[in-house]
Amino acid sequence: MIKNIIFDLGVVLLNIDFQKTMNAFQNLGISNVEEIFSGYTQSNFFDSFEKGIISPEEFREEIRKHLSHTVTDEMIDEAWNAMILDFPAEKINILISLRSNFRIFLLSNTNAIHFPVYNKQLQDNYRINNLSDLFDKAYYSYRMGLRKPDREIYEQVLNENLLKPEETIFIDDAVKNINAANELGIHTVLFEPAKSLSEILGELK
Repeated sequence: MIKNIIFDLGVVLLNIDFQKTMNAFQNLGISNVEEIFSGYTQSNFFDSFEKGIISPEEFREEIRKHLSHTVTDEMIDEAWNAMILDFPAEKINILISLRSNFRIFLLSNTNAIHFPVYNKQLQDNYRINNLSDLFDKAYYSYRMGLRKPDREIYEQVLNENLLKPEETIFIDDAVKNINAANELGIHTVLFEPAKSLSEILGELK
């Protein structure tokens, strides 16, 4: 019997479009955006930022190395945050309704620059003060020093909340994150945008 649901954030609950960030950095004056971001991915730069190892200031200074002119912190943040689109009302309502029957948790790979932006969206559009308010507990990678698919990040969620893996489902859009949870005996659902969240949860019942 499923008693607990752990949700990913991006794609599963929050609409995102990374291409918008790529375009925004190109507009700032970075000509070889795809090459640079591919290099950052290979060097685990983004992983370190999402683990809180790299500070927002260090992140911005790294971006400035690829610009021939001065840009403000605000300009860099705006470009980085361009990928953040919106929270569909349907998904907010689903989270609210689930809490009467399940313990629900958030487990997100995120960073200190994105965090205030999607929270402000919730405040402006839904009068919800903080994303954490929608869950029994929310876990953010940059505060934990861990990120999915690190085994330890799942273990921390399970142990701190006394969750049994066999009573828990994890919903994420990344195969590697799903596989890591499976190894701990957690039930999983690979989220695919072709299906709505309500359809997926309906199938679980």
